[in-house]
Amino acid sequence: MRRESVTRIMIAASAAVVLSAAESLALEDIMVEEVQANADYIWTLVAAFLVFFMQAGFAMVESGFTRAKSAANVILKNLMDFSMGSLAYWAIGFGIMFGISKTGWFGTSGFFFSDFNIDRDPWVFAFWMFQVVFAATATTIASGAMAERTRFIGYLLYSVVVSALIYPVFGSWAWGSLYKGSGWLEGLGFIDFAGSTVVHSIGGWVALAGAVVLGPRIGKFNKDGSANPIPGHNLPLAALGVFILWFGWYGFNAGSTTRATSDTALIAVTTTLSATGGAVFAMITTWFKYRKPDTSIILNGALAGLVGITAGCSNISPFFAVVTGAVAGVLVVYSAAFFERIGVDDPVGAISVHGVVGAWGTFAAGLFNSADMFNLKIMGVQLLGIATAFLWAFPTAFILFKSIERTVGLRVSPQEELQGLDYSEHGSASYPNFTLTNI
Repeated sequence: MRRESVTRIMIAASAAVVLSAAESLALEDIMVEEVQANADYIWTLVAAFLVFFMQAGFAMVESGFTRAKSAANVILKNLMDFSMGSLAYWAIGFGIMFGISKTGWFGTSGFFFSDFNIDRDPWVFAFWMFQVVFAATATTIASGAMAERTRFIGYLLYSVVVSALIYPVFGSWAWGSLYKGSGWLEGLGFIDFAGSTVVHSIGGWVALAGAVVLGPRIGKFNKDGSANPIPGHNLPLAALGVFILWFGWYGFNAGSTTRATSDTALIAVTTTLSATGGAVFAMITTWFKYRKPDTSIILNGALAGLVGITAGCSNISPFFAVVTGAVAGVLVVYSAAFFERIGVDDPVGAISVHGVVGAWGTFAAGLFNSADMFNLKIMGVQLLGIATAFLWAFPTAFILFKSIERTVGLRVSPQEELQGLDYSEHGSASYPNFTLTNI
């Protein structure tokens, strides 16, 4: 065989080997991408299921912190605000929040899953599932602040409007680009990774509007303005609810990556440290303020730590996560006392835990931003977002509750309130074989 022929054969063989190696590498890249995509789907859905389980935590916290005669009413509201809210979010809210937005104010597509090419892009289902449980969290926050005196039909109407409009509009401003939209606030660099403001402050300011329009429970305040304690009926149940919420919060914060990556490890650590910081410093504060470590306030301190770190869980160091939680734990004690002093009756402390501490956590995400700490421009944007959330949610919710009050009615009658909402609203009792004395 001539030398030229041998050379050609060797070149052809080498080319075949190179092509085969290139094809193998390309196939390997495709397989890696497919595995990553499937892992992203699984992680996002598992995180969504964890956040859904937080509904049980809210139901337990709220029913435990309130009186036995309205426990079933509180639990049913937590079930129905998710059920009614999910339908409203699917029909309207998701499109407003993540639909195509040419102005940066709200989306105008994607209602009822339309315009999203769901056959070609099944990610919309996983993303919607993760987002709807966030909407449910924002909606259910007001339930505790409005407990023991709200008409069931009025609460159902509130759930629909918050899930369809109030929460999604602000969500589009801060998170719209996570799917098809764009938001003017996120365009300025607003930091709120998992929703200290988008979810918790919005829910907290709605709760404040509801508590103001409703007024306090009968017997909460004396004529001179001093407050009477109205203890909840089951502190162990409330504590179990806090542990469930803490557990679900790992899905809330770490799941907000919507990707199965190593980033979730730091988020889990900062979430844990802030929650523990909140519990410890709430304990210390109550010990000094009231001479005893108050169990219910310390439970809220843990929740405050979780709310506080939600905005900055991915961009704050572990040390500053402790600082964020510690401030949240102190803040929730004095905030709850402040609202009680001005005559706002919040049976579970939702306004302080979610509204006030959510604002602190959002500011902390800019203040302690690891990439650029103490940057005045970043802090200014954070303050703008905090103020915008209040100026959007509180007046809008106030108008909503006033409208409900003047149409179907928002508050039950004094007789129904004294009797308990379990019987007056639902014709049942949570504890039928027990004599209830805390009326």
